[in-house]
Amino acid sequence: MNVNDLTIGQAKHISEMFPLNTVGEKTVDIYSDFIGKYVICRSRNEGINCGLVVRLDDTGVVLSGARRLYYHKPINKNVAWYEGVASTGISNDSKVGCPSEKLIAEDYSLTLCTNVAKESLIQAKDHVQA
Repeated sequence: MNVNDLTIGQAKHISEMFPLNTVGEKTVDIYSDFIGKYVICRSRNEGINCGLVVRLDDTGVVLSGARRLYYHKPINKNVAWYEGVASTGISNDSKVGCPSEKLIAEDYSLTLCTNVAKESLIQAKDHVQA
């Protein structure tokens, strides 16, 4: 088949098989929107962490100032789980690890934090071993 002999319909059909992922000259992907954002990251082996996204792709994520959430409750008791923490902040009786740089190299999910939640998580007291 000669590409110059394709009909417009055939060309459209082929182009639908390879959707473009660009806007103008800038490449757009699902990951780039999260770079530079403060998030809660949930993964299978690393548990639940929060931090600033530095790099990420389908193989993992790098968090700056990462803190593990060992035990967490949201400030607002009307919301639940880590999504509630990402929305309203973390309660004083939660247990949070000290900040570190972290690579999570496995399947993960990210939940964006509000500015209030971000400040609450950054200011949370480090949980120390007894």
